[in-house]
Parts: sequence; structure tokens; C-alpha cells
Amino acid sequence: MATVEILNEQGYAVDEARLRSAAITTLTQQRAQPDSALTIVITDNESVAALNRQYRGIDAPTDVLTFPADAPPVILEGEPSYLGDLIIAYPYAATQAQGHDLGDNLALLVVHGTLHLLGYDHDTLEQRAAMWTAQEAAVRALHISPDVVPALESYDH
Repeated sequence: MATVEILNEQGYAVDEARLRSAAITTLTQQRAQPDSALTIVITDNESVAALNRQYRGIDAPTDVLTFPADAPPVILEGEPSYLGDLIIAYPYAATQAQGHDLGDNLALLVVHGTLHLLGYDHDTLEQRAAMWTAQEAAVRALHISPDVVPALESYDH
């Protein structure tokens, strides 16, 4: 089974089991190596803004940033294949939820970020269609309210 480490830097109220489930469900649906590993970091807007500025040249926070490991995934003997890191700005995600369940929004961000770690993107219409199809399958499997998805799609991440 995949290994999902969660680092909650600010001690935000999150359901870690649900976030792990979102990542593992996505990895399973996408037939990722069963020994894959990733890290989910839950942090503040300022930390995400600094990373966004440094790596994307955008001086603002965003909902989720992904930092894939080297391709192919980093393989250390006796360790799972490391896919990379998801960095989620909790306050941004809370605002983004727009009255929807915050837990649903956070789980959706994990699904979305995990798909990015697996190589999905949404830069073109074709890529977006493939990513949204994979995302929709995970959203259904996780019983995430479909009302949450349009909120995510309206943001640049």
C-alpha cells in the first residue's frame, strides 16, 4: 500500500485519515506502483505564496502546489518510490470552499495534486479533459460533493 505522510505545520484541524484516503484512492485508481509514497504538507498562505513566487514567479498564495520527485520517481533501496510533495494552503482552501464542506475541498485538492504528481496537467484542452475525467472518478469514489469541484476549477493552481 502507498505511504502518505502528512505534515500539518500549523496544527490546522484536518482529517488526516481522509486526506490519506484521497491520495491512496487516486493512486490506486491510476494504477500507481503500490509502494509509492508522497508527502502532504498543510501550511499557511504565506508559506505557499513564497513557494509560488520562487518556483512559478507568481507573487500570491494558491490552493495547492505540487513538487514531483525526479522522473522516474526517486527509488532508494528498501524505501517506497517517492512521487513528491503536495503543499496545501489551508486558509486559502478554507476561503475557496465558499460555504461547501472544507473537508471535501481539502480532499479534492489532494486528489488534484496527486494527479499532478502522476503526470497529469491541465495546460491544454486535451490534458484538462483527461485530468478532469480522472479527478471525477476519484471524487465519486470518495463521496466528495460534486458542488465542490467548480470552486476548484475557477482558481489558477
